[in-house]
Amino acid sequence: MTQDRQVRGPGARQIYDVLRAQILAGTYGDAGALPSSRALASELGVARATVTSAYEQLSAEGFIRSRQGARPKVAALLDRTPPSSPALTSSAPPPLSSYGARLAQQPASPPSAARPAVDFRYGDLAASDFPTPIWRRAILGALAQRPDRLSYGHPAGSLRLRRALQGYLWRARALRCEAEQIIIVNGSQQGLDLCSRLLLDPGDGAIVEDPCYRMARDIFAAAGARVMPIPADQDGLDTSRLDDAEARLAYVTPSHQFPLGSVLSIARRHRLLAWAQERDAYLIEDDYDSEYRYDINPVPPLHGLGHGRNVLYLGTVSKTMSPTLRIGYLVVPSGLAAIFTHAKQIMDRHSPALEQEALATLLETGAYERHIRRIRRRMAERRDTLLEGLRQCFGDRLAVEGAKAGLHIIAWFRHIPAALEGELIRKAGQVGLGLHLLTPLYAAGSATRPDQAGLVMGYGSLDVRQIRRGVELLANCVAEVESGN
Repeated sequence: MTQDRQVRGPGARQIYDVLRAQILAGTYGDAGALPSSRALASELGVARATVTSAYEQLSAEGFIRSRQGARPKVAALLDRTPPSSPALTSSAPPPLSSYGARLAQQPASPPSAARPAVDFRYGDLAASDFPTPIWRRAILGALAQRPDRLSYGHPAGSLRLRRALQGYLWRARALRCEAEQIIIVNGSQQGLDLCSRLLLDPGDGAIVEDPCYRMARDIFAAAGARVMPIPADQDGLDTSRLDDAEARLAYVTPSHQFPLGSVLSIARRHRLLAWAQERDAYLIEDDYDSEYRYDINPVPPLHGLGHGRNVLYLGTVSKTMSPTLRIGYLVVPSGLAAIFTHAKQIMDRHSPALEQEALATLLETGAYERHIRRIRRRMAERRDTLLEGLRQCFGDRLAVEGAKAGLHIIAWFRHIPAALEGELIRKAGQVGLGLHLLTPLYAAGSATRPDQAGLVMGYGSLDVRQIRRGVELLANCVAEVESGN
């Protein structure tokens, strides 16, 4: 290898950067001529095409004007006023919309951190539970049905999937609807956002259960609604408190109250429906994990009692398949189907098409329901392991709620005051145990929140061995909190 190296000239990007800076600095004056491409190429020792490429970029951006056979000139009336000094400008960001300002007042979700070795987080599923073989076949089948052209899908979702869901909802939930009433959404979160945009104006009342799914409360608050928490107990939402409630809608989880796990009693269901009809209000029924019922058949939805006139039914596959799929569905009153479809189109055109077709295949072939039966047995085993471990370690010092359904339980530590919850969480984190408090799910200043420590303990993502190990770690942490160490 020789020691002498050929010195390469600047590239087109470097030439562009230098010329752009010179033009802005006024080197060529107003409407001044730049060197010809031939002359500049000779001066810089580069190919003429390199200079031509730089000139073409400057011309495209409006810095110069080019004409065949003439030297390029600086574009007339080019504003070279330097930007204001940072010291003279305000440090405040531009103002947000009223929606953005309300959102800024809400506590942001903490950034994702490394997961503990054993994490009792609700909402997660074990990767090993995902039906990979049948999903792979369904996806490949959807790919094989390649259309003649790639285009946007229907904003309400694949008609094939909506028809498949129509049949599934009737079989599994005794819910009658037309396929045209079903809107495919990117998870229940988008479904709630659509409802808030279309059914609420700023200042409208929005009833939520207390405690409740925190993100629902945040969505309604961001829309400018007056969020009105009403306590939930062993019979669900306390409908006796609805008499003086002036609200545009109520968000409820009647089949399995989140997070307490209670079922809305039949008397309260009728009272809630009557209130909605009297007030000309809407009910949003979130049926987020109705597939997991371990004592009896799933409780029929509120939607059927009210014939769907005031009820919007919200479902998802996040708790049966995977939250990563982002597939949910809204069943809306027939009179709202057109406006919800239009709003979905404005929001994001439509949900991912390939996943919709794959899910339709699973529903049509019965594979989805077979998967649910299989995964329900696994979840029941995990739940039983958790309950038995807690019973052995704590006995009657701990009260459990919501164990008959779902993917989590509520654990109340009768001998640990709520003031020590933070210490329990800190000690758990030190030993690689993820615990999650019930406190954030209550409204600020809630008078119904018990004064003992309460945990939401999810078991959907843990195997039996991890659950047993997690209970052992929890027992050690509780013992340290009790002893003051």
